Amino acid sequence: MSSDHAATTGTITTKVPARLDRLPWSRWHWMIVIGLGTVWILDGLEVTVVGNIASRLSEDGSGLPITDAQVTGMAAALYVAGGCCGALFFGWLTDRYGRKKLFLVTLAVYLAATALTAVSFSVWWFFLFRFLTGFGIGGEYAAINSAIDELIPSKYRGRVDLIINGSYWLGAMGGALLSVVALNTDLFPKDLGWRLTFALGVVLGLVILLVRRHVPESPRWMFIHGRAEGAEELVDDVERQVEEEKGVRLPPAGTEITIEQRRSVGFLEIGRTVFRKYPKRATLGFALFIGQAFLYNAITFGFGSILVKFFDVPSGNTGYFFAVIAFGNFLGPLLLGKLFDTWGRRPMIAGTYILSGVLLFVTAWLFGAGLLTATTMTACWCVVLFFASAGASSAYLTVSEVFPMETRAMSIAFFYAIGTAAGGISGPLIFADLTESGVVGDAVIAFCVGASLMVLAGLVAVFFAVPAEQRSLEDIATPLSARTAAPGSAGDGTGGNAAGGAGAGGGGIGSTG
Repeated sequence: MSSDHAATTGTITTKVPARLDRLPWSRWHWMIVIGLGTVWILDGLEVTVVGNIASRLSEDGSGLPITDAQVTGMAAALYVAGGCCGALFFGWLTDRYGRKKLFLVTLAVYLAATALTAVSFSVWWFFLFRFLTGFGIGGEYAAINSAIDELIPSKYRGRVDLIINGSYWLGAMGGALLSVVALNTDLFPKDLGWRLTFALGVVLGLVILLVRRHVPESPRWMFIHGRAEGAEELVDDVERQVEEEKGVRLPPAGTEITIEQRRSVGFLEIGRTVFRKYPKRATLGFALFIGQAFLYNAITFGFGSILVKFFDVPSGNTGYFFAVIAFGNFLGPLLLGKLFDTWGRRPMIAGTYILSGVLLFVTAWLFGAGLLTATTMTACWCVVLFFASAGASSAYLTVSEVFPMETRAMSIAFFYAIGTAAGGISGPLIFADLTESGVVGDAVIAFCVGASLMVLAGLVAVFFAVPAEQRSLEDIATPLSARTAAPGSAGDGTGGNAAGGAGAGGGGIGSTG
């Protein structure tokens, strides 16, 4: 985008946001969750498979002349780097051309790159397509999170977003168990099993693509970008479906909003909005993403090596241990997600970050003292990540809902890219060396780094987290296109109820906190 000036296409007044937020949960919402949310299962499958097959890839006869450190270090870093680049590239396109076009394109990129990873014949080929696989997945984060938050009613937005992001760990659990089968040389040769794990990712992605074709464009994006009539028709159709399913008439919608339609938003306007109008929210986004990225890289990227080197677990059996850890990760968002909508964002975000950091410090001390076995180490990781996974998922929820509608996908992309680059690129490179050394003290350092950053991020959330629970997106952050803002809409405050008072079914406009 070469200009900071966005072309306007007219002024409209609409109740689309309020109409979407007042909807009861229905089959239509399940279609959204299944069509969009399942991509995190693919991401979990990708990352976990690579982590668990690292030791096999580095063995003679695997078909690739690659070392364990290259798989868990360089390949992991390139995957994350691809995710960061893809998030920024596709995030901009998502805000410009719509959610639906991009969540179809990004999935296609993932499918092609994963298929080509499966036929890797050299190290450079493997590295290249790990980068491109991450490129597609990174784009998914921006397109999918923005679409989900704009389509799910405010009453359920927190728990749904957390559970969907947490479904990453269902893929991780599947990837761990799949790696056990793939690494069984009684079933598959060394140079074939790991290839089949990537091929399965392609099959799952094709199934998701078929379902996703039926997911609609975000009506919120449509009415701002000159497609108000289509947005109204789409919401009319959804309301008819819900009324037929529930057998009741929906209550009247809440507050309407008047906006100047526009085709796009310039980078300068996005930058001014995020950093000048909402500096506290920007600081919060950085802290949450960096903290969770370092904690997870401290544990997951070196997980297999730690079990093999320090506890003599056979490389073919690490998948069993990781499946248990992955299940604990999924339970966190599943069981704690509702509390983000009831107890509130601030206490839950701060609490999950700080508690998981403290528990990892305890785990590091027990490990350093030689008091853990492979089983008890896995149990400790399960407890840590039960809380950490809910916190990490809330990072995506936070940056998706606390900035204006026109910047949503780009905001997600930016904070994901910057935060994940800090923890996700440097993390694997640092932690691979620490866990590869075989020195207990080095692994303890890795744990303490991740724990420290999680605690610091939690403390930032204590002061800067926004009480966005059960509030309309337009109430949390006034759209840039809105002609008038409600009294008190002054950018970055400390939180509280906005003037619009949207609640679960409102649609009031305001932005405080």
